[in-house]
Amino acid sequence: MKRMTAALCLALTLPALPAAASEKTFQKIKIEAGEKLFEAECRRCHAPDSTHASYGPPLENVIGRAAGSYPGYDYSAALASSGIVWTPAALRAWMEDNTGFMPGTRMRHVGIKDRTVQDFILAYLQSITTQDR
Repeated sequence: MKRMTAALCLALTLPALPAAASEKTFQKIKIEAGEKLFEAECRRCHAPDSTHASYGPPLENVIGRAAGSYPGYDYSAALASSGIVWTPAALRAWMEDNTGFMPGTRMRHVGIKDRTVQDFILAYLQSITTQDR
């Protein structure tokens, strides 16, 4: 009976293994695509981290960070006093229409309306967010 139970447990878990591997592979692909889209859409102003020069604040650890709080960056009064925390939903709204989301920002309009592109960029930003939230 023990063998049958062990075999049954093993049989029930095996179909889940390929799905888990596929999810891991899919997430890796999303991050890689997100990095390429970040380079195409965001990198002209934002670096992924503070070791690279950029016009805007670096975006490493942006998820969970209070808006307008990166040390040493001169934010607009609108952004610095917004009280917003950069959640995936807030970042998505910012990517889609930053001037509509935050009137008074000095950042030029982004206008990334494609939700799949947003998803990929968010996956990349999540991958470079390493601090405890």
